[in-house]
Amino acid sequence: MIPNILSVAGSDPSGGAGIQADIKAIGANGGYGMAVLTALTAQNTRGVTGIELIPPAFVTTQLQAIFADVRVDAVKIGMLGTAAVTEAVAAELAGQAAPIVLDPVMVAKGGDRLLAAEAVAALRTRLMPLARIVTPNLPEAADLLGEAEVSDRAGMERQARALLALGPAAVLLKGGHLAGADCPDLYLDRERAEWLVSPRTDTRNTHGTGCTLSSALATQLALLGDPLAACRAAKTYVSRAIAGAEALSVGSGHGPTDHFFLLRSPS
Repeated sequence: MIPNILSVAGSDPSGGAGIQADIKAIGANGGYGMAVLTALTAQNTRGVTGIELIPPAFVTTQLQAIFADVRVDAVKIGMLGTAAVTEAVAAELAGQAAPIVLDPVMVAKGGDRLLAAEAVAALRTRLMPLARIVTPNLPEAADLLGEAEVSDRAGMERQARALLALGPAAVLLKGGHLAGADCPDLYLDRERAEWLVSPRTDTRNTHGTGCTLSSALATQLALLGDPLAACRAAKTYVSRAIAGAEALSVGSGHGPTDHFFLLRSPS
């Protein structure tokens, strides 16, 4: 059965991140994608020029409409914007059985803040405990913990354990910000720890990689059940999507990944 995957996130009209990237990644990984919008953004590969937030009550109405009618096999949460929207999403998802992949979107690739500073506490206390897997990068992990960004694997291990203590069932701490020829991500739950390492692709086409990874992960989690196996599959997918992005010509800044690389290079 094709899994139904719900993305709760903001919109990116350039198609590389947000809801647009989520729907592409879900479909490419074998799921049926659905979307609850939390924000509209004006952005392209060079940055964000405007944000219009969806009222929290209407975010709740969207969620209720989906859950009243459609079986939801996994949920991916991305950009939330404010504490009020974060609280609304947490309240609606608290009683749902679908596993949640939480991508704590805080800052866009170009440096624009996408989560109000006062909303970080709500994300930490209300949504982290609901998550089957949380997928921060190193700046996001530092923001969640109120610490400095780490610069080595030892620091990643320490912060992953601190994030796990906040209540999620598992953490996938992404190490793409580290220097070096590889991109090391650390998977950690209460029984297992494993480094997932891929070669670094020398490219500017990294717009929306966090959105793409977390959506692929939610889909693979619904398909495979095991969070570590799902992380491995999603990591492989996004690495190949980044490598395949050279076939695209989108914008003059940080270009998107190629979500449908398999259509052009099945092997």
